[in-house]
Amino acid sequence: QVQLAESGGGLVQVGGSLRLSCAASGDTFNTYSVGWFRQAPGKEREFVAAINLSGGRLQYADSVKGRFTISRDNARNTVYLQMNSLKSEDTAVYYCARSRRGLRSSAPITIPEYDYWGQGTQVTVSS
Repeated sequence: QVQLAESGGGLVQVGGSLRLSCAASGDTFNTYSVGWFRQAPGKEREFVAAINLSGGRLQYADSVKGRFTISRDNARNTVYLQMNSLKSEDTAVYYCARSRRGLRSSAPITIPEYDYWGQGTQVTVSS
């Protein structure tokens, strides 16, 4: 069974940058798509970005396009989310997730398409 661990969250000012990491252990996610989601206080969890097995298919929420970049290093069993030009509305707990089997090529964007989740890392953007 895979365990996912996010890191890299913290407090940053508006306009700043952070890089989140999601490391897998116990199993690989090198044959799966991986996604990032976030949940702000009082709101539902929402899709942020996803990357397929090869890294050739990337998907982003409209709210982060042009500011966030998802990437993966399969040799390190790690997926990254580079977040630039951060806004106060980006404040949330960020979660990484591994897709269900059979979705490795599609970089899915909905929560039910993922079955393993990390515990989350807090990102706070202050003005």
